[in-house]
Amino acid sequence: MSRRSKGLTREDQILWSKIARSVVPMRGKAVPEVPQEDDAVAGSEATAPQLPQVMADARDRAQALRGHPQQHGVIDRPTRKKLAKGRLAIEGKVDLHGMTQMQAHGTLLSFLHGAYAQGRRHVLVVTGKGSSMGSDGILRRQVPQWFATPAFRGLVSGHEDAARHHGGQGALYVRLRRRPGDAL
Repeated sequence: MSRRSKGLTREDQILWSKIARSVVPMRGKAVPEVPQEDDAVAGSEATAPQLPQVMADARDRAQALRGHPQQHGVIDRPTRKKLAKGRLAIEGKVDLHGMTQMQAHGTLLSFLHGAYAQGRRHVLVVTGKGSSMGSDGILRRQVPQWFATPAFRGLVSGHEDAARHHGGQGALYVRLRRRPGDAL
């Protein structure tokens, strides 16, 4: 058996540089310097290593996020504190406990459409912690991902884990977008 050499091969470096250029760095972090591929090493486009479809999809999602900065919005700290302390009213609540993903998706979408139509701004979504088999609950993981989909994107401007007395990690504060023409 041969021993693996340390470090990346030139081909791996080229592939890594393509992947690194396709992501958005975290706020406050610099983009890492990656080596550029040489024309002599890369060869023609036909022989250059291609990104797998998964990486291409991730790049497309990252580019879409740049165009929609509020897609994965969070509620600002002062608003979250006001919600937690009761100084800002929670104008609605939906409990998704015991529902399948399909039922919860439909119920949540319907609830948020109704709350948005009534001009509500802050609601509570109870997902539960889902402690079966020692893992996080499926709804606890899925609901924030649903907020990034086109069906929810027009309704939700931000979300955060709720305060402990409102359900903690088993609930989310959700801020709905303002309706056109509503007063500030």
